[in-house]
Amino acid sequence: MRKYLLLPGLLLLASCVKDKPADPAPPPVATGARRLLIANEGSLGNGNASLSFFEPDAGTVFNNVYSGANGGQALGDILQSMLLDGDRLFLAVNNSDKIAVVNKNDFKLQANISLPKPRYMLKVSEDKMYVSCLYAPKINIVNLQTLQVTGSIAIDYANSEGMTLLNGKVYACNWDTACRHIYEIDPAADTIMRRIPIAGAAGQQVLSDKNGMLWVLAGNVYKQKEASLTCINPVSGATVKSFIFPAGADVMKPCWNPGRDTLYFLGVNYNGGTAYNGVYRMSIAANSLPTGLFVQARALQYFWALLVDAATNRIYVGDPKGFIQQGSISVYQTDGSLMQSFTTGLGPGFLLFDR
Repeated sequence: MRKYLLLPGLLLLASCVKDKPADPAPPPVATGARRLLIANEGSLGNGNASLSFFEPDAGTVFNNVYSGANGGQALGDILQSMLLDGDRLFLAVNNSDKIAVVNKNDFKLQANISLPKPRYMLKVSEDKMYVSCLYAPKINIVNLQTLQVTGSIAIDYANSEGMTLLNGKVYACNWDTACRHIYEIDPAADTIMRRIPIAGAAGQQVLSDKNGMLWVLAGNVYKQKEASLTCINPVSGATVKSFIFPAGADVMKPCWNPGRDTLYFLGVNYNGGTAYNGVYRMSIAANSLPTGLFVQARALQYFWALLVDAATNRIYVGDPKGFIQQGSISVYQTDGSLMQSFTTGLGPGFLLFDR
């Protein structure tokens, strides 16, 4: 389920996307080549989420691979995120209230884990995974061996969100406008140890840089909470530096370059304009926010997925095309030059390399 509201016109069109494509062909047998896995959200309420993959070396893309591997079976409604654990690929299907577990090599379904509105998943030990969720004030706990929900961690507000594991502790965001902190959690005891303040409200994602500092992207522009970025020393909990984005700047989907010294993130403009709309990048040494875009989105366009390849430093950017037609991924060099683009399923929103 998307966190942001679509434009009324786009939402109306998205609600009318009912066509069911023909059952896809089975995906090719895995060859051992690196693959970019692409989670296509689909259009909200239509149950048309899908899974794609792209082979960078061969330049080939395969769509609807989950359906192809499972006899035409639909994946569900809103594929939010993915997690790899060995040969298993976990697919958080948000509005279908489940996590589908598939074999990463052939995409055949192994199990479904039933739990409400899963958002993001984090492996915290060999037998434990945390799962954030919409609407409820908690983080769910899943046993990776039995694939059962074994409990939860209560948090202060609804909408747990992005998480990261650093030095044996979990840091978790709470995407609520009343929340101005992140949580430090002991994954051995499943208890909150500290609440660490951030510069703004409504934490979205938390990542750690090459120096072991935490970076928290926050905000909910729709609810008049400006976007913010906070760098935190996780040992002391002190703010190293912080940044407040201009009013109206809606930012999301942060990720690192391979050296984890340059942060990339998306600015999204739903109103058809180009202001604060595209891909930004920022050095961790910077003392101010970037003033220019690395990749500018065109008028009537916005981006929804972002990942930097740890092996090649190439930047992958997903265009959902309003969630009313097949989306696309564009691949850029570090100088911002476009290398290639290819077609995906509906609403590419989360990207992950399988090795």
